Amino acid sequence: MASIWTAERTTEQTTETVRILLAEDDPLLGEGLRSALRQQGFVVDWVRDGAAAEREIASQVYQAVVLDLGLPVRDGIDVLQALRARRVDTPILVLTSRDAVPDRIRGLEVGADDYVIKPIDMHELGARLRALVRRAHGKTADTLQLQQLVLEPASREVRFEGQAVNLSMREFDLLHALMLNAGRVLTREQLEQKLYSWGQEVESNAIEYHIHKLRRKLRPDLILTVRGIGYTMPRPD
Repeated sequence: MASIWTAERTTEQTTETVRILLAEDDPLLGEGLRSALRQQGFVVDWVRDGAAAEREIASQVYQAVVLDLGLPVRDGIDVLQALRARRVDTPILVLTSRDAVPDRIRGLEVGADDYVIKPIDMHELGARLRALVRRAHGKTADTLQLQQLVLEPASREVRFEGQAVNLSMREFDLLHALMLNAGRVLTREQLEQKLYSWGQEVESNAIEYHIHKLRRKLRPDLILTVRGIGYTMPRPD
């Protein structure tokens, strides 16, 4: 069986927090994809058939989907068509060994946002996913800025008023989620979904604890509590 990697990488790179669904039925490739994407900072849920993929996309919030076409129970093309028919606009990257031009055309015409042929370098896959998420949020560049707060997803660097800010992994991930959704209120449950994948234990006050730490390292009024609902970072007027 051919490896899904085109080149071996020994250094780990991290990126912005993006919760994705991986739909891949091959256990070896699926485990490799999940592990490699997690090393880049993605939160990954993995399903192994088309029916499960369609069910999870309908019930969970994902920033992107990596979809194999040759899935059991329900073919990936059928899943893609059904989702777009229901006006589900989650970015979907098709990752498949079907490399014939008609297959590529059909995949794009029925709603794929990107169509990638196996094997692929894992860092290229990560970059493509980040690009899809940026476009979905109406952004064309990685860098996020709110007033004097600047966040660089690719390098995981944060600067406030020109000074570097040292954040833990969870603090960075939480800040990135809030900045991506500036002007919107995110509930604690929504933030937990963005930060944690299946099977990861989440303490009941985890989000509140990380919000407290961010306010101390930045400025208390940058992150607002909307009582009874959640948290927001207001957009500047």
